Amino acid sequence: MILPPYKPQASEEEQELLSAGASGSSPPPFQDNPHPPSGILIDFSDSSQVIPGGEEPPPEFTPYEAECFNTGSGNIVSHDAHLNTDGEALYRFLLSQSTISPQFRLHCRGTHTETRRRHVTHRTQDGRTQTRTESYTETVVDFDFEIDASHFSGPVHWSVDDSEPAYRGGMVREVDSPEGKRKATRAEVKLFKGWVDDRTARGLPPWVTSPDAYAAGMSTNATVLKSSRTLRQWADEYCASPKHLKEFTYEKVPYGWNIRQLENAVRAAIVASPYHGDVTVKFTTSASKIYIRPDNKLSRMLSNKWIKFLSIILLIFPFIWLFKRFHSRGGGTWAVCGGAYALKSWVPVEEPQTEDISIRKGPPPPAAAEGSSSSLIRTPAGTSRIAGVREGEWFRKWQPTIVRAVSNRYQCSTPLYHTTEEGIPQAHDLDGY
Repeated sequence: MILPPYKPQASEEEQELLSAGASGSSPPPFQDNPHPPSGILIDFSDSSQVIPGGEEPPPEFTPYEAECFNTGSGNIVSHDAHLNTDGEALYRFLLSQSTISPQFRLHCRGTHTETRRRHVTHRTQDGRTQTRTESYTETVVDFDFEIDASHFSGPVHWSVDDSEPAYRGGMVREVDSPEGKRKATRAEVKLFKGWVDDRTARGLPPWVTSPDAYAAGMSTNATVLKSSRTLRQWADEYCASPKHLKEFTYEKVPYGWNIRQLENAVRAAIVASPYHGDVTVKFTTSASKIYIRPDNKLSRMLSNKWIKFLSIILLIFPFIWLFKRFHSRGGGTWAVCGGAYALKSWVPVEEPQTEDISIRKGPPPPAAAEGSSSSLIRTPAGTSRIAGVREGEWFRKWQPTIVRAVSNRYQCSTPLYHTTEEGIPQAHDLDGY
């Protein structure tokens, strides 16, 4: 028996529509179904739900990336308009850039002079040729290399003390007081610059304002924000300034090593190699400053070193300097804060059980415990340990490489990052190495 194909029976609504279409009358108007079909409700406020075939949810909030560029020396310059109007954005930009450590390198260079002779032939007035011997002095470079020592911890954000002569929005150094700002005297500026040079050579942190403040500045709980204003308040003051050629400077300062003693030790090792020429040994810091400048054509032009050099040649820059120096809306500099990066620091720890801890009445000096095998020290504030590499340990590690580079007259523009012993991985496979 063959059954006919199955045809579903039309519902009453479908029959009404079919009959209406057959009679030529218009179908009944659309009516909402009082009993909607059951389904899954999607909460559109929940970003984790994605509708199939629909648009993906927006990405999470990302921090503002300001416009900036890197100079040839590694410094950062920004003319971003948002950083010049929003103090919070400027403050966060400085915090993000401070996570990039500066470059701290040892530069060693040795030269000697040689007196040489040459024969010079010239023609006299009567047409004859004469030859004479001349002597001249020439400087010969024997070795020239750099060693990278950029192993920091930090940064620690610091600000200048109100009593220090610093640029606080003007074109001259000023001293802040409860009565207001005043121009620093020439004697104050000279004394302050001398102290900064001595502080850097001794490896003291930038918040040590004077030799008398050494004990308080070197303690583990020292006050590093010396200014009566916070970093955010300084950023707000800069953004509120209407000056056309203003500038905010954030400086990165390494500290912790006695640079003067370490340079003397390296120089003595070079002379004992032996070497009898002129020796130059100096630690240099680069990529250590962040400049925030206004977003206008004149400020951007002055940030270009070639345009600035051309303006000096064409005698245009002196007029720009006069406008920047004396006009009320000319220029101003804020150099009141920065980040400190420790090569060696003292970190408080719990009281140890060992008995070989030296006892001191004050905080340890930067070169303390260099000849001691113990890295712990007990002070009235508690027990502390050394964090980082001491300058004596660093010098002992690099001394053979320095002497070998001098003996081999090594010259290279690329800094050394590892000693010659570390550069031989095959040696680590030897028994007893």
